[in-house]
Amino acid sequence: MFGLDPTLFFLLFFCLFAACAFEFVNGFHDTANAVATVIYTHSLKPTQAVVWSGTMNFLGLLTGGVGVTMSIIGLLPTELLIDSNVYHSMAMALALLLTAIIWNLGTWYFGIPASSSHTLIGSIIGIGVGHSLLPENANMGTSSINWDKVIEISQALLLSPLFGFALAIVLMYILKKSIKNKEIFKEPKKNSPPPLWIRSILITTCTLVSFFHGRNDGQKGIGLVMVILIAFLPGYFAVNTTLDLQMVKESLTTVQSISAKIDTIPLSEKERESLKKLKHASDDLSVILVPSLNTDQLTTTQKFDIRKAALAINKNSKKLIESESVTLSDGDKKAMKKATQGDKAPFISFGGSSSTGMAGVTDFAPAWVMWMVALSLGLGTMIGWKRIVITIGEKIGKDHLTYAQGASAELIASITIGLATAYKWPVSTTHVLSSGIAGTMVASRGIKNLQGGTVKTIVMAWILTLPVTIILSTTLFVLLRWIVG
Repeated sequence: MFGLDPTLFFLLFFCLFAACAFEFVNGFHDTANAVATVIYTHSLKPTQAVVWSGTMNFLGLLTGGVGVTMSIIGLLPTELLIDSNVYHSMAMALALLLTAIIWNLGTWYFGIPASSSHTLIGSIIGIGVGHSLLPENANMGTSSINWDKVIEISQALLLSPLFGFALAIVLMYILKKSIKNKEIFKEPKKNSPPPLWIRSILITTCTLVSFFHGRNDGQKGIGLVMVILIAFLPGYFAVNTTLDLQMVKESLTTVQSISAKIDTIPLSEKERESLKKLKHASDDLSVILVPSLNTDQLTTTQKFDIRKAALAINKNSKKLIESESVTLSDGDKKAMKKATQGDKAPFISFGGSSSTGMAGVTDFAPAWVMWMVALSLGLGTMIGWKRIVITIGEKIGKDHLTYAQGASAELIASITIGLATAYKWPVSTTHVLSSGIAGTMVASRGIKNLQGGTVKTIVMAWILTLPVTIILSTTLFVLLRWIVG
């Protein structure tokens, strides 16, 4: 099938299964945070909560587009995704998947609210580091890693919990000053649901967190599957074969005409290099597209070349558009941005491409991939929630979680994750919600209200996840590459 021999087909099936397993683990690991407050406050029974949360995760992922997915894939060295040796690609996929699953399961077993986002991103960076350590890449160092994207994503992962922590303190302060009914600030009564109005708020915030978790974290699973498909079946998935090549040619013409207007004199050395790379990639893409009428006429090598050129055009044009040294009118900058990055993706997007511009060549995911990952995430949400719920409800603060604290933390988490998704930043539901809970505890009785042991464990997991997964992923990748030769 797909021209693969039985061994490779089995490995493809295994990798896809492992990617679904990762998203399944993500469901009962990360999404337990979303149901923690409604279960702990008895707003919903556990079965009701996890089924409802799983459903919202499912819907969130299906409607989320693929913007975050492409941010994840953008971390990988381009050379790894255009390697013609399928066994090399297999080593990459397996190292990535095994690292992510091992760390996720380990932290879940010990009830630590660790981040699947950190885990996956650390695994991907580790692949890049491992790639740079291979003998054939000895002279490249770590230049093949997309450090700009690494820095951008790392900033989002670092700042989002701090944002959630600070905003939760502010919101709790406002609630204390504005709400006279103190019932909302009391500890939940055992086996007794809260007043209807409080219950409605808690269910609403749980719904929002679950939905936006699907739109953000769920896309990471899509990214994993797309990496696997590109690696094993580049002829089918290296570029978006449903795209209208005439539209791509028109976008390319716009890029070439506007880039020709850029005056090189005021540019820095790095900006001149970016302009040179932009023009070179544009010329390469033009050579391929001019004689081609549709994607059916493209060879696998041409698809690889198109992918590489499109990524280079988008990366370098973005740098130039954002530079103050570039002497282009606002109209030209907007036209260049539209030609490369396309129109903003709609709020509702069931598969397909995330862009109408040049980015549409590489930024896509088939609808069946989104359905497969959405089902895995939704089903995973429905089991394994107890360990994380107890940590969130009782072990972050010295006092048990109150109605107001649960609602505040989840509202802040949903806003943070929603904004991050709009800007295509992968963030951690676990860390955003945990930091929000901590913020509400501090707002109640100061920093002394936090349980030092639990907070220390969460922070250590936050700090250690990236280096541990980078090292593990690097080791596995180099080992597997040595095995396959």
